[in-house]
Amino acid sequence: MEILKFEIKISATPEKVWTVLWEDMHYRQWTSAFTKGSFYLGTWDEGSIIKFFDPNNNGMYSRVLKNDPNKEMTFLHLGEIYDGIETPQDWGDATESYVLEETEDETILKVTIKSSPEFKDFFEEKFPQALQNVKSLAENQL
Repeated sequence: MEILKFEIKISATPEKVWTVLWEDMHYRQWTSAFTKGSFYLGTWDEGSIIKFFDPNNNGMYSRVLKNDPNKEMTFLHLGEIYDGIETPQDWGDATESYVLEETEDETILKVTIKSSPEFKDFFEEKFPQALQNVKSLAENQL
């Protein structure tokens, strides 16, 4: 597993950043850095399965391990979805964690991903732009 870490400072409250990350309309906007037309189906409740899709209904599914509102969201990635068919993958502890740390005048968003090496280059290329999208939305649109 590769451990990738990304961080960005955002001049907004943790509540605003949280809304940008997980509210449907804003989620679609910031995740366009990965694939235009990205969306999710499911709920963010701990223990639930959430499905992440591209516009062609392909993607992946994950279990929500932790949802501590305005502080932390963590997923365990379980498998891929092609043409609506879920295919479990042996990714071990492939997790994705979003942690919000409030300072006096900003929120620091820290993302940690445990990923198989095949996805490393993609994440290193796309995640910085995705976090810039979160920053822009949280600072300017809410």
